[in-house]
Amino acid sequence: MFRIHRALALVSLAAWLILSCSAAPPAAAATGDAILIGNAMIFDGTERAPFPGSVLIENGHIAAVGSGLKAPRGVQRIDAKGAALLPGLIDVHTHWSPTGSPNTLPQIANAYIAAGVTTVNDFHEAPEAYAPRRAWLATIAAPDVRFAARISTPLGHGADWADEATTKWVNSPAAARAAVDEVAAYQPDLIKAFTDGWRYRNDPDNVSMGEDTLAALVAEAHSKGLKVLTHTVTLERGKQAARAGVDAIAHSLLDAPVDAELIALMREHGTRIAPTLAVYEPVPMGRAATDPADKRVAQRRRNFATALANVGTLHAAGIPILVGTDAGMPGTPHGRATLHELELLVQADLTPSDALRAATSANAAALGLDDRGTIAVGKRADLVLIGGAPWQTIGDVHHIERVYIGGRQVFGPGTRLPPGNAQTALPPLRIAAAIDNFERTDGRTELDTLRTDEADGGNDRSVQVSEIVTRDDVGHALSVQARLSHKKKAYAGVVFPLSRGSLAPVDLRAFHGIRFDIRGAARSERIELRGLYGRRWSAPIELAPHWQSIAIEFSRLQSLAPFGREAPPTSWSGDDVQQVVLSASGTPGEKVWFEVDNLRFY
Repeated sequence: MFRIHRALALVSLAAWLILSCSAAPPAAAATGDAILIGNAMIFDGTERAPFPGSVLIENGHIAAVGSGLKAPRGVQRIDAKGAALLPGLIDVHTHWSPTGSPNTLPQIANAYIAAGVTTVNDFHEAPEAYAPRRAWLATIAAPDVRFAARISTPLGHGADWADEATTKWVNSPAAARAAVDEVAAYQPDLIKAFTDGWRYRNDPDNVSMGEDTLAALVAEAHSKGLKVLTHTVTLERGKQAARAGVDAIAHSLLDAPVDAELIALMREHGTRIAPTLAVYEPVPMGRAATDPADKRVAQRRRNFATALANVGTLHAAGIPILVGTDAGMPGTPHGRATLHELELLVQADLTPSDALRAATSANAAALGLDDRGTIAVGKRADLVLIGGAPWQTIGDVHHIERVYIGGRQVFGPGTRLPPGNAQTALPPLRIAAAIDNFERTDGRTELDTLRTDEADGGNDRSVQVSEIVTRDDVGHALSVQARLSHKKKAYAGVVFPLSRGSLAPVDLRAFHGIRFDIRGAARSERIELRGLYGRRWSAPIELAPHWQSIAIEFSRLQSLAPFGREAPPTSWSGDDVQQVVLSASGTPGEKVWFEVDNLRFY
């Protein structure tokens, strides 16, 4: 189990957060201010028909619901005549990814609150990032963000691009139980298991998870009070997920029509489904139509038709349908995709009221969140005021007028958001010169950040082992050994985060360069510094089989094109760096190695 220590960088971050909170309290925090939203048509998230009435908010919760409410003196009054009042929307499947749209944490938060989404699950983050992200979110107006620990199979879907600290790799019941125990130390809110490697009939199976492994994973997670949602996209894997007792399937079943056996299994085990129709739409939101002769486009159309039919069949059979979007993936913009998902559920034969309940009370029940999802006394005052009657015309959900999270207005006339909602990054931290001398035995650096391996992604992936070894009589060093994949740009490397979870940037302007001891054998070795928005700066290293001390001035770094962005290289500024990376490459299939020690700035 990981040992979580107090990081030097995290102390600096915490100090900044305290100052931020004292300057402007988070808009989403509970408040003693009373608000009366009157004259609304209330859709309370239950089977009850919409009704005229008012809602009184006190101390961040719903104090009263009804007509003719007596408001306390000094209450803020909102006349909602002609508008609909709904529980805040919930999206059970999002990815707060730096390659999504938008792509920075405050702006993603802004997009959700503008869409009336007050709770989301984030399936994208490494456990190391949970604590600093929670601290950052506490300083801005944002939905309640719940973090999912990621577990897949070796080279499986979701693990084909990530390191083992971000996505645990398991292929046996014992490994599954151990993985759940390890991630539980970081206090995740739920588990995301990538169980199905089927690649939408466009690519080979990425290695699926065995049913015994999944069942052990679910049992261990449930023993710790953690719900399990799965990446499952085929009929047979859906049956395995239900038999294993997963709480919800977090995608559509796309390869075949659902059958009576699956429906019976989902009923028996209480398995729900969040079909994420938005991510499967043949022409994604905001995209132009593609060539209909393209085989992949044709396959997407067939998959989507199967998905729509299966959602309708499952709903008609009484299987709870949930709202999730896979937002952050291509064609699924944060916030807007959630609203569009409601429209797609209606297209799949849910009524508008059914779709609204899927995004509110059904999602809350699936996640075990009994403090939200309906408009009732005692619930969190997560509310959205909408122009129109979305239980009749689902498209009215786009007419958001006001949004409340925990009793605070976060969207609508008169809203005042904390300054952090306008920022795109945390302020840079100042750190000590020493990065890693490899004397710790817990896998953490001298900055108390978690060191991780990084290799090229995909089915054919470089195999890498990193371990601490004795360096003659002068302590220890890090040894990296790898067999490269057969891709043209195969590589293996190690990442040194400069702040917890690589979240906050650091300011290196007090230093002139980076120094380290190194030896090894590889055709190409380089050091790379990575910063905000995918920025990268790199310099080559000449390796030798004997130890040598190398110093590289920042002025020697060459700017590279940002990761995942159509943008030109960015010149070095020194105040927005998040990681140091050492990597080795060579010919396909070649074995490479290097050892490094005493990594520090100077």
